[in-house]
Amino acid sequence: MKAAKLYGINDIRVEEAALPALENGMVKVKVEFAGICGSDMHEYVGGAYPFRTQPVLGHEFAGVVVEVADGVTHTKVGDRVAIEPPIPCGKCDNCKRGFSNLCKKGKSYGYSISGGFAEYAVVREENVYQIPDNMSLELGALVEPTAVAVHAVRQSQLKLGDTAAIFGAGPIGLLVLQAVKAAGASEIFVVEVSDERRQKALELGATYVINPIDTDAATFIREKTNGGVEVAYDAAGVQATFTSGVNSVHPGGEFKIVSVWERPVEFNPNTVVSPEVKISGSFAYLNIFPEVIRLLARGVIDGNAVITSQISLDDIVEKGFEALAKDRSQCKILVNMNL
Repeated sequence: MKAAKLYGINDIRVEEAALPALENGMVKVKVEFAGICGSDMHEYVGGAYPFRTQPVLGHEFAGVVVEVADGVTHTKVGDRVAIEPPIPCGKCDNCKRGFSNLCKKGKSYGYSISGGFAEYAVVREENVYQIPDNMSLELGALVEPTAVAVHAVRQSQLKLGDTAAIFGAGPIGLLVLQAVKAAGASEIFVVEVSDERRQKALELGATYVINPIDTDAATFIREKTNGGVEVAYDAAGVQATFTSGVNSVHPGGEFKIVSVWERPVEFNPNTVVSPEVKISGSFAYLNIFPEVIRLLARGVIDGNAVITSQISLDDIVEKGFEALAKDRSQCKILVNMNL
């Protein structure tokens, strides 16, 4: 089958790849749509993660089941499915404590197992989730990143009526925006340098959008909220957003980090000591795919709003990774396997 493989920094090649064996309890999926994730971009510009053990990329994908093996009990040929990538080990301390998203001994499609930037994927039945008839397969490919955003909001201390700020309006930032809106935030600030992304944030429910190049975001937010927001979310992962984000939170509030970072930041702990600001992280998601599918299927979260392009697998480098690196108007680019 044809697949996109990572060989190194700025080196992704579309070429033939072996299809994993269809073993007991597994299904073969014809991939229809697969999204380019920010973490994929990090590997493209910074090199493979240490836990990558095979080259076929892609962990945000959906498709149609075309074959099932013995031992499959509730999935059939023709089912339209979204794939949950992680396979936790189930035996480590984190798994036993109920934090399987923090498992360090498990596997994952797109990293240690052949992923979704391929014509076909072979996955465990436990990792496929059927999507309803009224939900497109494009949205099926949005389930995974939407789960990241929903998990971050559910893990935060945001409550109905609270104020929130989101730093970065890429795909995750725009999905976090919709999640905090759905959770009942009364005012939402979005900080983003791209004109197109700020406009999209307004369309999706932001109360204020701020260009940090010409406005001090932290000062603006503190003035509008009489001291800061209850929760600020970092979906950009750079020094400027870390500093502004921490300084945008009111005493007792929370700075929730959702982004992946390419380099360390400088940090003065005094900025969180006397105001007792909490800094916390959010990683992946935990048993929420069914809920996220309902949110997308019913339009509570508009996944289509973050999709800016559909490209062919053959064009994944130039029209995908390179476009995202150079064009800030791009947001979520989907690989359409039928193009």
